[in-house]
Amino acid sequence: MRRRSTSGARSSRSPGPRGPDASKRSTAERTRDTSFRPSDGRDYAACVPLYRLDEPSPALIAPVVVAAFDGWIDAAGAASSAADQLANDGELLATFEDDVLFDYRSRRPTLDVVDGTLTRLVWPTLELHRRGASGRDLLVLHGAEPDFRWKELANDILELCLRLGVVEWVSLGAIPAAVPHTRPVPVMATASSGGTLHEAETKGPPGLLRVPSAGLSAMEVVVSGSGIPAVGFYAQVPHYVGGPYAAATLALLQHLSRHLRIELPLDALNEDAMTQRERLDAAVAGDDDVRAILLQLESASEEELPSGDDLAAEIERYLRNEGPGTIPPS
Repeated sequence: MRRRSTSGARSSRSPGPRGPDASKRSTAERTRDTSFRPSDGRDYAACVPLYRLDEPSPALIAPVVVAAFDGWIDAAGAASSAADQLANDGELLATFEDDVLFDYRSRRPTLDVVDGTLTRLVWPTLELHRRGASGRDLLVLHGAEPDFRWKELANDILELCLRLGVVEWVSLGAIPAAVPHTRPVPVMATASSGGTLHEAETKGPPGLLRVPSAGLSAMEVVVSGSGIPAVGFYAQVPHYVGGPYAAATLALLQHLSRHLRIELPLDALNEDAMTQRERLDAAVAGDDDVRAILLQLESASEEELPSGDDLAAEIERYLRNEGPGTIPPS
């Protein structure tokens, strides 16, 4: 298991006041001065970066951050699964200070006990991996949603984006919705500006949608506020599906592929989605009540995107029930 050091390169940074030559420093360094940093009265540990970066080699080509955290806005684990697949076999570029970002009592590490011996601990992590795709670089920011220091982390991630020359940010998420599994997975998009989305991508919903924020959204707001274009794709997962839902993961990666005009290997995931569809069909066929609900959802799915109020109500219902349904996909 990788051990993380808190010594070394970090100690070279100084929290002191800006000098007379501050205008000559990099954009990333100037951003650190103007972001939500602790005042000089706070201890030094609060002012050092929350990440450790291994400089990429060779140089990055048109890098795009693709970000997804587990937990919030990750219904059925669809978004985190998509990010994990992208990061698989990728080069580890940056790690983050897990001990200050996570509450281990609410997100406990996993312990392996083999033949009565404690053998391994797997801790929640947040990492940045590099993966090449169609001649450009994807920087996959993935892992557990942090519990603490969101503002500082958002500023550090912005600094990291500027340092690496990131040209775009893409958030991936999944939300529970009153949609049927018998229709293509609806994917809503958000965008920092009108020209960021392509013609076939649906921005929505119209009007005001006010919901509790995810940590991922806090990162995106700070990054896009610096001028880096940002989009988000959010798959709608049937609220009666419990467990992983390959169709939603597939839909997110298909949207990402089209948006960035890159090729991704999706054949295995497509087969998983087809298998789960068959099992869901069989489960619904054996329950008259569920089948009646499915018919209603299919009828409603022919209408336009739900309003912000409808989506907010669906998310609130999901939170009250503490989960997206009772029918397992497999």
